Amino acid sequence: MSRDLLRRFVHDMLLARAFEERAAQEYTNGRIRGFLHLYPGEEAAAVGVVQAAEPSDYVVSTYREHVHALVRGIPARYIMAELFGKKDGVSHGMGGSMHLFDRERRFMGGYAIVGETFPIALGIGYAIACRNLPEAVICFFGDGAANQGTFHESLNMAALWRIPVLFVCENNHYQIGTEIHRHSAVTDIHKRACAYAIPAEKVDGMDVLTVYEAARRALDTIRNEGGPHLLELETYRFRGHSMADPGAYRPPAEVQAYLRDDPLAAVIRRAETVDPTPGKHKPPLTDAHPPSPFRGRAWEALGDADIEALRTEVMAVVDDAVRFAEASPDPTLDDAWRDFHRNHAQETLI
Repeated sequence: MSRDLLRRFVHDMLLARAFEERAAQEYTNGRIRGFLHLYPGEEAAAVGVVQAAEPSDYVVSTYREHVHALVRGIPARYIMAELFGKKDGVSHGMGGSMHLFDRERRFMGGYAIVGETFPIALGIGYAIACRNLPEAVICFFGDGAANQGTFHESLNMAALWRIPVLFVCENNHYQIGTEIHRHSAVTDIHKRACAYAIPAEKVDGMDVLTVYEAARRALDTIRNEGGPHLLELETYRFRGHSMADPGAYRPPAEVQAYLRDDPLAAVIRRAETVDPTPGKHKPPLTDAHPPSPFRGRAWEALGDADIEALRTEVMAVVDDAVRFAEASPDPTLDDAWRDFHRNHAQETLI
């Protein structure tokens, strides 16, 4: 594992945490309206998988997709502007938090309907298979979506037609507020893939190195042998389902136990102990940073100066994103009509 790749992992995870916590703050201040589903705690899942992908691969995400979009390379300022509902947003202010889209980066959208990602990914993958291209589709979904009919229909078709899709389950143990053992007879999501003869494995979704290695293996298999693959990433979100959900249904002891396994806790703690201005308090990057050992096997390759530089960099990026969103104009009715009539000529997106 190269030092540059480790540095990229830390950068992306720090940026993800800082962006999401700032989004929560802006939502509280009334600048972000509608639903807002945040990602703190799950950063290793998005970073490990998306960093394992090639630029030519496609990503299909859920309504909890800000971090997937960030890691895919969509600038933070365009994502924040979209959350603000502004014209310069990645979807021109027409999509909001749950509907980010960037054709250039092959980020094929976040989708608000649970289970909607499966047929979208399948269609893209079918186009790839028909053209015999060395590309793949990464399809993110939550544990609750595995009970939708589209999950089973899409896995069956993907297996039959050898569609190059990497199905990625971010199993954070809760379907909104319902714990997995209450909504699923089989709580190991990866075991369901065997019904369709699809290779699958379950890995620690709180360890970015483990996730990255598993995703690379899966994508290599898809490219070399064809057909789909499924990864179940066992992870945990530290916030409720959305900003409207305080998460009171989760036992405090459970939350604290997972906070001790926060994949970013040790990195953040190290960054906050390196203060170039003695006597001045540095604002925390997150509200969840208890002491914990390093998650992963090689964080020690990065020194305190590296961590501090990355922390400073991502905070500047997030501050810039908010300023950009504030300055961006609101979309007009003409903009809405133009987007309403877009694609009526049946343009091809892939």
